Amino acid sequence: MPTNSPGGLTAATPPSTVSRRAQHARGATKRPSLSLRTAAGVVAALMLLPLIYLIIRTVELGPQILEILARPRTIAVFFNSLGLTVAVTASSVLIGVSLAWLTVRTDLPGRHFWGTITCLPLVLPSYVGAFALIAALGPNGMLQRLLAPLGVERLPSIYGFPGAWLALTLFTYPYVQLSVRAGLRGLDPSIEDAARSLGRTSSQVFREIVLPHLRPAIAAGALLVALYTLSDFGAVSLLRFNAFTRAIYVQYTGALDRGAAAVLALLLVVLTFLILLIEYRLRGRARYYRSGTGTSRTRTRTRLGPWRYPAAAFCALISLLALGVPVLVTGYWLLQHEAGGQQWVGSLTIMLNSVTASGLASAACVLAALPIVIHAVRHPGPISRLMERCAYIGHALPGIVVALALVFFGARYAPYLYQTLFMLILAYVILFLPLAVGSIRASLLQISPRIEEAARTLGYTPRRALYSVTLPLLRPGLFTGMALVFLTCMKELPATLILGPTGFHTLATRIWGATEEAFFARAAAPALILVLISAISIWIILEHEEKE
Repeated sequence: MPTNSPGGLTAATPPSTVSRRAQHARGATKRPSLSLRTAAGVVAALMLLPLIYLIIRTVELGPQILEILARPRTIAVFFNSLGLTVAVTASSVLIGVSLAWLTVRTDLPGRHFWGTITCLPLVLPSYVGAFALIAALGPNGMLQRLLAPLGVERLPSIYGFPGAWLALTLFTYPYVQLSVRAGLRGLDPSIEDAARSLGRTSSQVFREIVLPHLRPAIAAGALLVALYTLSDFGAVSLLRFNAFTRAIYVQYTGALDRGAAAVLALLLVVLTFLILLIEYRLRGRARYYRSGTGTSRTRTRTRLGPWRYPAAAFCALISLLALGVPVLVTGYWLLQHEAGGQQWVGSLTIMLNSVTASGLASAACVLAALPIVIHAVRHPGPISRLMERCAYIGHALPGIVVALALVFFGARYAPYLYQTLFMLILAYVILFLPLAVGSIRASLLQISPRIEEAARTLGYTPRRALYSVTLPLLRPGLFTGMALVFLTCMKELPATLILGPTGFHTLATRIWGATEEAFFARAAAPALILVLISAISIWIILEHEEKE
């Protein structure tokens, strides 16, 4: 009597049947299924909605487009944004890769603690962090008052490019750090062991083996930093740096010129595509999955020796600037508020709104990212690359542009969805889908397609192979992507202000409402709650990484 195998084949299955199934499985990896193509196409089409809106608005201008593009201010804004993006991305990669390596692969004292603390700046809204830096480090700030007895009358101005660069670097490097952490944990340790057995030193192994294999993770994190820098509004506005987002906001609200704002936003899209092209060239087409069975092995930790405590001091300095200063300033605001107890109660009532919207958006982003990533990685080609690139368009646009695009389409074609939670979630997906795409892509590149082919030879359908084989192996990337989307949605402001249902308030909108009216003490409680919730989220994802 033949016995059944897990794949549904029996001992009596003819070899020819197995051969035909193996051939079918190999062919299936070359041609994506219709359902996969359709799902990826629908997601890519949704991501194009803001671009279609911008094109419609721009076409209405006619020849005036050239006049707007030729303005000296437009040219200055372009190079301001480009320079800031390059500077922030370079410094974030340097800090993020260093912290990821120190907290994952070395004997750094308290590495678990530093691994969590150094990721937390990601939870801070840029406008809260920027104002905290101004209050602490700016002219007439807290630091200057402390140094006044020593004869320091005025500190250098933090406004302009230096302040914008510092603020955005401190609050975006965790994108690189989290992505590289996932890459380090997925890297096959046998490759490093083989290099050491050939006489390579630890530094040589890192430069010649680890860094090249981390290229997809570094590129994914750097891309997110670059796109975040292009789309940030809060930090550049408070620090008075004339970047694209600030200029677009002025055109929308001050000059009431939506046509000129649309042209600037389209120019921002062009800059985004330029960055995407550079990232694609740097990423390369190599595959980084292991050739063996994937059995877990203990990784050798690099001994820092006399550099252990300088490395810990580096982690402490970054944590102090990126997390300590904003938290201390926020705590100072809270102590200055007379109705602190009422503030906590009122903030807790809107916390549920933030958690609900962010949780739904994180799940939606992961579901939307899966067909895009699987199509691009497992079935590379011009169409799959185009779909993947479309996923990044919304993330480079200011939230106000995406929100107004959805208001435009909602009012004309789906009025029943206007000012509903669904429309807000859709805006979050358009804005933050790349956070999930980058993390999932880096993880999928490390999973050999031969594992899926083996499942197909055992009779698994493509869908069953996805659910039973691929998704369990993708857990680190899925969890990282969900965490990044959740944290970013928690602090999203413009889209929430415009698209949120009537009476729907979040922690981010409550913080902005208080800071906009200069009632900074009222922003303290919701800001601290936001940090606390996000800290718990990051702790969960880092604990999950440790178990992998």
